[in-house]
Amino acid sequence: MFRIKKLNIFITKSFFTLFVGTFLICLFIFLMQFLWRWVDDLVGKGLGMDVLAKFFWYSTLTLVPLSMPLAVLLASLITFGNFGERFELLAMKASGISLLKVMRPLMVIVGLLTITSFYFQNVISPNAQKELGTFALSLKQKSPELDIPEGAFYNDIPGYNLRIQKKNKVTGVLHGVLIYDYSQGFENTRIINCDSGRLDMTADRQHLLLQLYKGELFENLTQQTMYATNVPYRRETFDRKTAIIEFNSGFNMADANVMSNQAGAKNISALSHSIDSMTVVGDSIGRSYYKAAAENYYRSTPMVHPALSNATAAIVVKKEKYNPAKYDIDKLYDKSTTEEKQRTLQRAENTAQNLGTDWEFKSSTVEQLDYQIRRHKIEMQRKITIALSCMLFFFIGAPLGGIIRKGGLGMPVVISVLVFIVYYIIDNSGYKMARDGKWALWMGIWLSTAVLAPLGAFLTYKSNNDSVVLNIDTYIAWLRRVSGIRSIRHAFMKEVIIQDVDYDTMPARLNGLSLQCISYLKTHHLRMLPNYVKLWMTDNVDNDIDRINNKMEELIDEMSNSHSIHLINALNNYPIIPTRAHTRPFHGHWLNIAAGVIIPVGIFFLLRIWAFRIRLDKDLRHIVENDKKIKTIILQIQKKRK
Repeated sequence: MFRIKKLNIFITKSFFTLFVGTFLICLFIFLMQFLWRWVDDLVGKGLGMDVLAKFFWYSTLTLVPLSMPLAVLLASLITFGNFGERFELLAMKASGISLLKVMRPLMVIVGLLTITSFYFQNVISPNAQKELGTFALSLKQKSPELDIPEGAFYNDIPGYNLRIQKKNKVTGVLHGVLIYDYSQGFENTRIINCDSGRLDMTADRQHLLLQLYKGELFENLTQQTMYATNVPYRRETFDRKTAIIEFNSGFNMADANVMSNQAGAKNISALSHSIDSMTVVGDSIGRSYYKAAAENYYRSTPMVHPALSNATAAIVVKKEKYNPAKYDIDKLYDKSTTEEKQRTLQRAENTAQNLGTDWEFKSSTVEQLDYQIRRHKIEMQRKITIALSCMLFFFIGAPLGGIIRKGGLGMPVVISVLVFIVYYIIDNSGYKMARDGKWALWMGIWLSTAVLAPLGAFLTYKSNNDSVVLNIDTYIAWLRRVSGIRSIRHAFMKEVIIQDVDYDTMPARLNGLSLQCISYLKTHHLRMLPNYVKLWMTDNVDNDIDRINNKMEELIDEMSNSHSIHLINALNNYPIIPTRAHTRPFHGHWLNIAAGVIIPVGIFFLLRIWAFRIRLDKDLRHIVENDKKIKTIILQIQKKRK
């Protein structure tokens, strides 16, 4: 009988709670970013709450598929980061439960989210895209709310440009009104300058009622004939003047069928039908263009001898099929008169321009049709890739959370944003390349999936094997080792000492360590530049420095059991020796030879090895000096004991 384990319930509950929160946050962020693009069309137009609510609703529906992948990435990263930070993931693995088994219940949840994302894109999003596009078109066509500023020209009333000096916000009276009326055309511009006025909206909100007081009107008069002698302008002084201006301030919804042909407003079935229809139309157009070109429809008009009359030339052209190879065009042209030559050249130029314009138009028609076909195919494939990105982001976020072992909204948010930015750049670049026809459609649309899938598999494998691939301490240690920065020794006094230091034999053992260091310095000549050929060809291992280092560490470990703080402090003066830094950089013999053959690489490693040899020379001399100091401290300790 199928039973749901408590652990699966705990994991699912932890993930789903975070997913709901992160999904709402991501949806809000994307909605704000989307509305920022439309703020100019929304502000200042007096839209009602019902119109704004519908616009926000359809905007939210279109952004749901884009918000789900980022929410899955962030929720999975935080969930497994919390498990790692609270050592819950460690407890699960200690109980014999691998990371893949921990992820198993969430795979089912994310699979359902993937199906939901595809359903949104195929069923809900097309209708939302159509309605949103209709709303956007209606917003662009709506006239702005009437709000005339002081001291600035206001041109949002079609055909008019207004400027007022002062506005009484209580009574609505406008003072110092200047109006440029070019509703009848710029050649019939009227200028009105008056002391005050009022501007009100009619009851049907379709017109503006303009009432002006104590002013003058200047109007340009169009001349009826070239020899008209009347005054070209008219001047009028008035005490009160009323005008009605057409101004539709209502929100009129555009026809929804305008957006129905867009690729984003269709589901997979409609996209497939449109692609087939456009392909058939494109093939028929291409065949007709090819047939016209193959039948020499665009051949030049035949040139006949200028001595022939027009009637005779027409008979020749009619009876004889034109073949340019039978005529010497140059001789016919040379025998023509100057006027006929100019007429012939002008006709040839006009013919070439007409043919070029005709083929440019036909080329534009074919390119536009191909572009629409590509857009429909891209939209069909993006419905699948965006849905699959939910699963791919889960296989990136879950192992990343298990590796970094950091929960909360700190590090997970930073990593999620970086991963999503990389995904967005790759996906958008591939989309543009496929849309413009520079790449194959499958290559551009599936590029982000091809990048994310191996990354998710790699991270899942590393996290399942408890890899330290993202452990920052590992990389810091590697950088310190490569750059030659070494750690400082930290010997400290122990609270509990089981076996005290043998102070009687320790000086002799320190003398032995010093003698080994001196002997090594005499035989190896560390300050000299190594021989380039021997460095890469000789396969010798420096075991002497290993023995010196092991003996030094053994003595330090024994002397760290001392009760003397002076001796403990002296132990910290011993250097930490990298025993392989002064030798060949690689373990493989042929790899070292290859590094030596590549001269720039070989010289770099040669200088690096030489620097480490000089530092090793200083370290060995420092060991000898420190041995002397420690022997002095031991003698003082022995005197105190006596």
